[in-house]
Parts: sequence; C-alpha cells; structure tokens
Amino acid sequence: MNITASRRGFLRGTAALSTLSLGGCCTFFGSKKKIRLAAVGIMGKGFSDWFPMINSGKAELVAMCDADAKQLQKAQKELYRRGYPLELSNIPFYTDYRELLDNAERLGIQAMTISAPDHIHAPVAITAMKKGINVYVQKPLVRTLGELDYFAKTAKEEGVIVQMGNQGSALNGLRRCTEVLQSGILGEVKEVHVWTNRPVWPQGLKTAAATKGAADPIQDGLNWNAWLATAKARNFKGAYKPGQKGYDPWNLSKNVYHSFSWRGFFDFGAGAFGDMACHTMNLPFRGLELGAVESAEMIQVEEWNDIAFPTKSIVKMVYAARESKVRKGVKLPKVDFYWYDGDNKPNADIMPTVIAALGKVPNTGCFIIGSKGVVCSTNDYGGTSYISLNGEKKVVDMFQHEASKLVPRTIPYRSDSADKKADGPGAAAVAADGHYIEFLDAINEEGPIYRDTNSRCFADCEFCIPQMEGILVGCMAQRMGQGVKLAWNSCTQKFDNEKANTFIKPYIRKGWSF
Repeated sequence: MNITASRRGFLRGTAALSTLSLGGCCTFFGSKKKIRLAAVGIMGKGFSDWFPMINSGKAELVAMCDADAKQLQKAQKELYRRGYPLELSNIPFYTDYRELLDNAERLGIQAMTISAPDHIHAPVAITAMKKGINVYVQKPLVRTLGELDYFAKTAKEEGVIVQMGNQGSALNGLRRCTEVLQSGILGEVKEVHVWTNRPVWPQGLKTAAATKGAADPIQDGLNWNAWLATAKARNFKGAYKPGQKGYDPWNLSKNVYHSFSWRGFFDFGAGAFGDMACHTMNLPFRGLELGAVESAEMIQVEEWNDIAFPTKSIVKMVYAARESKVRKGVKLPKVDFYWYDGDNKPNADIMPTVIAALGKVPNTGCFIIGSKGVVCSTNDYGGTSYISLNGEKKVVDMFQHEASKLVPRTIPYRSDSADKKADGPGAAAVAADGHYIEFLDAINEEGPIYRDTNSRCFADCEFCIPQMEGILVGCMAQRMGQGVKLAWNSCTQKFDNEKANTFIKPYIRKGWSF
C-alpha cells in the first residue's frame, strides 16, 4: 500500500468531527483523541475484534451494526461481565449496514471492524474504504475472487489502512519462523502440506438438504433481509429437524444459517479452506514468499454437492516459481501445496523427524519440505514451530535449534505478545491484542513499516491479497468437484473452465450493489 497516502482516509474520517463533542486519550495530530471506531458484527468474533481496540484506550466505539438485534444485549452482558464501563444503549445501533455507512460521515467514523458472515465482508469494507474509512476485516478477507480484485483496487486507490484478521501474525513465534524460512535454511522447497480439523460447523449433504422446504419463522430480532444482504433471496430456515444427526459432529450449532452455521454454504462462506487457511497458510506463505497460484484440483472429497462445501477434502495447488524479494537474485522453485480439511492429515511417513519428537501428526498445522531439511508448525497460528536439517533424527523447537539461532532478526516483534504462550487453543486470543493495536497504531502512523507488506500492518493488502487469491482458487476447486483441474490466470482473472468463471463474481441483489 501507499504509506504516504494512508492518511487520506484518516483525514477524511475526521471531516465531521468539528460538529461533534469528542474526548479520549489517543494521540494524533498532536492532540489527544481516540480513533472513532464502528463495529459490524458485534458478538462472537465481532466482540473479540472491537473490544481489544477500545480496551487499549486508543479507540472509542461510536457505532454498531448487527443484523441480529439480540446481539446488542449479549454484548452488553459481556461488557458487564468484564467490568468494562460502557453503556451500549448510548451508541447508535443499526441492523442494516447500509444505514450505518450512510451515516458514517455524520458519525465521524475513522475505522471499522467487519466481523460478519463472509459474503458481507466485501460490500461493507469496499463501501467503507470509498468513504476513507480504515478497515479491520476478519478472515477470509472476501468470499469471491471478483470481490478480491475489487477490494485490492479500492484499497490502493483510497490509501486506507487494512488489516486482515489472522491474529497469529502478531505472534513472535510466527515472525521468527518466517525469518528462518526466508533465510533459505531449508534449501529448495518444492512441497508443502497444510491441514486443519475444521469444519466444526455443518457442511456436506445434510447441510444442503436442510435448505429445502417451506420457510421457518424468522428468529425474533433478526433482520433477515439485511442478513442476506447481497445474496439471493431465499426462505429462512431455522433449526435442523429432529433426527438429522451427524450434520454437526462438534455439536456447536443447531441452526441452518444463523448463527455460525452459514460458513459451510457457497453463497455465504468459504468453508474450512477460506476460514482456516488464512491462519495455517500464514507461515508457509510468508516464509516461502509464495505468490501466484497456477492451478488447483480437489483430489479427494466426501459429501460433495452444489450447495455447501464438502465435509472432507484434499486439494492440490501449484504455486509459480518466483524471484526472492528477501534474497536478491535467488530464484525460488514451483511449490506443490496440499490442503487437507475435515480432519484429514498428511501421511505420517513423510515426517519421521516430527513423529520421533512429537509422537504423532499434530491435529492442525503445516509441514514444509526442503532439500536441506523440514519445518513443522504444530497449531493453527504458527506460534510454535520445529525444524530439523538433513541427518538429524528429531525436529527441535525453532528458537532452540543451533542453526536457526544463527539466522539474524529481520522482522520487528510485537512487544505486547512477546511473553505470551504461543501454543494451544488460546494462541489466537493471545496474539490478538497485538494484532488489533497494530491496526490502530498504523492509523496513527506509529510503529515500524514492515518490509514484507510495505505497511505498518503485518497483514495488510500486499500480503493478504495474494494469499487470499490462492485460498479462493482452492475453494473454487472444492466447488467444481473431484478431479477437475483448474488453471488460473491472475492477470486476466479467469480460469480455463467456463463454469468456474461464472462463480468469480458474486451474485448481488437489487439494492445491495457496492
């Protein structure tokens, strides 16, 4: 992104402030005022996105939006539980994000968190960026390749700050392993495996079947029209019917669409690939300096259908050869990249030094195979990684391996996550505070400019746009079915498959264009 232009959005966001009574303690322009923040999607991931920002003292919440009005009461209860003194009844609340954005200038909104279903990310973020608003967008950044291209062009034109919500980016463990990989310690890397235990929400044939039939009564407080937003109109479907067991092995949701269960549908989400690859791909994508994806093919699948993502799949993608930006003059080879979801894992036989040290293939993680050694990350967020070089019997923690210790520091670390535990289920929450505060600091032109992104945000457009492109090409392979190999041309934004090309751009209902 253009750093010198990044103040453009900030300046535009302050245009209405002369008519408002403001207070706060965050410094910009030599005064002490907090960044004026709006939240779209206010509970679940939404709460964990906007709350750290206001809790930091660097932002104040000035507007809220959620298609489900009942989420407002839940958010208030959560604030009470934490002892945080904020009365949400005093903050403007909307169930339709279009109304919020129509009032953005009057409200003086400077930044926005977008933590709604995937199909809403692009419409809200792109409209906000056109108004000069800086955006923190949950992963996946957008749902379709067409939206991604539009997002990239808008962000560049408007010069706003963007941060994608892959919180592990703030972990010092991920940053250290990125440095080590970028040093070339593994030699030529031509093969990468990334896997997840997701989906932990309904997908597959039972999910598709649940959409059929007459409409159910719409939940109290839910603005179904606003929840659908750009998507095709359809009947509201409530809870899964009795006897429909097996659709949700983690027993996390009984609802067909709202809340939480939307992620498995092509029209609303990006499945396990779109959800988790933004985390689990983060390390290999950065460390190997991956860029253009050339092809994708789903080589194994269970419960494929034309409405929802499958319950299990394996996708093979090929990333193009490229020149290293870190090691000038070094050419990096093509990479065969394998994605596994639905609790599929790579064969343990390919990682003997990992099995020797850890006893098993981790539940989620990534495995990177080079000509001189291997690296294995053992969680979603890349905070804990192990390395072994050729001839060694076991992998060793990245921070403890003698050869990796010799690799110099090149990426600034987050001091606010330096002493936190980086592994296990709480890793993302641990990293999040640093990731969120980095977004606010970037708006204030504080903090280092990262070499990898040319921005003060470590998950800004220069990183997350190409990463998302590969992920969405992989999602398209899941949609096309097993054995359909798709060639993708990033320059023309087209596949060599006409059916796949029909899904590049999203469906947009009348009245919801952006």
